[in-house]
Amino acid sequence: MKIVGADVIVTCPGRNYVTLKITTEDGVVGYGDATLNGRELSVDAYLREHVCPLLIGRDARRINDIWQYLYRGAYWRGGPVTMTAIGAVDVALWDIKGKALGVPVYELLGGQARDGVTIYGHASGADIDEALADAASFLERGYRAVRLQAKIPALDATYGIRTGPGLTYEPATGDRPVEEVWDTGAYLDFLPSLMAAAREQLGYGFHLLHDCHHRLTPIEAGRLGESLEPYRMFWIEDATPAEDQAAFRLIRQHTVTPLAVGEIFSTIWDCQVLIGERLVDYIRTSVPHAGGISHVRRIFDHADLYGVRTGSHGAGDISPIGIAAALHLDLSVPNFGIQEYMGHLDPAGEVFTTSYRYEDGLLLLGDEPGIGVQVDEAAAARYPYIPRYLPVNRLRDGSMHDW
Repeated sequence: MKIVGADVIVTCPGRNYVTLKITTEDGVVGYGDATLNGRELSVDAYLREHVCPLLIGRDARRINDIWQYLYRGAYWRGGPVTMTAIGAVDVALWDIKGKALGVPVYELLGGQARDGVTIYGHASGADIDEALADAASFLERGYRAVRLQAKIPALDATYGIRTGPGLTYEPATGDRPVEEVWDTGAYLDFLPSLMAAAREQLGYGFHLLHDCHHRLTPIEAGRLGESLEPYRMFWIEDATPAEDQAAFRLIRQHTVTPLAVGEIFSTIWDCQVLIGERLVDYIRTSVPHAGGISHVRRIFDHADLYGVRTGSHGAGDISPIGIAAALHLDLSVPNFGIQEYMGHLDPAGEVFTTSYRYEDGLLLLGDEPGIGVQVDEAAAARYPYIPRYLPVNRLRDGSMHDW
């Protein structure tokens, strides 16, 4: 099964997506998600100029060898651009192998370990009442877990607030980043009241999650976690920037609120200490950004040794291909925890046809061979790339802060 074609498709059906298409001499086509929000063209160029030419003539069945060739064979390795490109190749090759054998990818990973994949929705609002009404709407639709965010009264803008009727949103806008103002004190004072109101009005019959978005110091994260303990959080996510893995030791000293981190990780080495010392409870690496199914499975297997469960990133900046690839892993690994899922903005459905479906708080995969996502290239061509950037953060004194 020699590879005879490797092409990159860049399209913007609601938001920008980068898709890798690999074709074999037998006519089998595999797709991989190469989207890196706000840096899409970096991965596009890396694939077209440095990876695609190296794939031609290689045996598509040798997934592990190709992965090692692209990772170890490059002196300048690692990082989000490289690993997203490798991840796209890896997923496309798994897609090809599943199609060639006539089975869904999860069968190649050992088969189902569960019937479906528990997901959480993103509830939010301009104030507490609006956020709780939004959370209640998710519960009415059968969701068993909800991430809750609300606008902080003292700030003009707050991350994670959804607008419009859909289940997803896109924070990347414009040809330059929007600058937002952040105040940690106002956030720490406000958030416990939001979670207290959620439990008082909606009860404890569902999992409650919150995203801190890397904005706290370790001691601030410890304080927040302790203040939220009465509300039985499923997790607080990305409490502090995770480049310093040892920082989570300090958080652990101050709270038993479960911790989740990892959506910006690229390799297993980014989370080796966090997992090995049980400093987090959920690892959130995503298939597209951490080297594909092959490498993320290594991360999940490592996490399983230490009782750390999975909670993969699945925002709208992961294309339907990336979501489907994550679901195949979720369905098969023993230490699955939960899957983020926001859905996709219209008209993404014109470009991507998926085989997964929602039912009673779960995403269910069918038995379509491969990953189970098809791409309409004619539709993709109707939606050209649009430059968009994620916002940036400043404190009230003008200092740059983590977004």
